[in-house]
Amino acid sequence: MKKTMIFGGILVAILIGFVVLIQNVNFNRLGTESYYVQIQDGNRVEDKADNGEKYIYYEYNLEGFDKEGSPKTLTFRANKELRKQAYLRLYVKEKGVSSYQEVQANEIPEKAKMKLETLGK
Repeated sequence: MKKTMIFGGILVAILIGFVVLIQNVNFNRLGTESYYVQIQDGNRVEDKADNGEKYIYYEYNLEGFDKEGSPKTLTFRANKELRKQAYLRLYVKEKGVSSYQEVQANEIPEKAKMKLETLGK
């Protein structure tokens, strides 16, 4: 009986840990490089799903910079129109952008920030 309760407690702890991990870790960001962009105009695209339902997304094609200031042209989609002039950190894999998040200007590495400011002028 005591062994069963210990085993049950360990199993519950593992399940809780797994649930917390799934909720707090974005697996799309693992093994990626970070690039920084400033949002400009995006293209609004209307498309249809296989079931015929219409949906809208926005496509952005922007010049991004890594922490060393090296440029790369990046294309990604968002399911809503992103705030103009906002700074984003793009998580990039070999296939392209896998995820993004908005950041404040003071969170951008200095070399990338200088390049972004040059683009805005």
